Amino acid sequence: MASNFEISITVTQDDLDELEHVNNVRYVQWIQDISKEHWLTVAPETMRAGVIWVVMHHNINYKASAQLGDVIKAHTFIEKSGGATCVRVVEMHNATTNILLVRSSTKWCLLNETTLRPTRISEPIKQLFE
Repeated sequence: MASNFEISITVTQDDLDELEHVNNVRYVQWIQDISKEHWLTVAPETMRAGVIWVVMHHNINYKASAQLGDVIKAHTFIEKSGGATCVRVVEMHNATTNILLVRSSTKWCLLNETTLRPTRISEPIKQLFE
């Protein structure tokens, strides 16, 4: 099953804020990046054709900081889905210490790419991420 997806991220100088910690905005970008990468990796092109995902709401809890050179293990999964929306969880841990850095819960909406109107998440899409 394709329910979980994981990537590794190495913190670079460009990721840091004035406190020399990973900037909160960078975490938001990584949340979106891993979500998109999961979709593109798991869903076949025929399933992706004609639809796009948009964020409706982010809920992000910052638990600990990451610094230059840290390796972050990020993983994501779909917590629930119904109608045209799903809730995707992303957790990021320090790969060395396994300390939780960030946990997010994001509500995504599936849109028809042409009309930009919500479209029901099909059973094949749901099954792909269960």
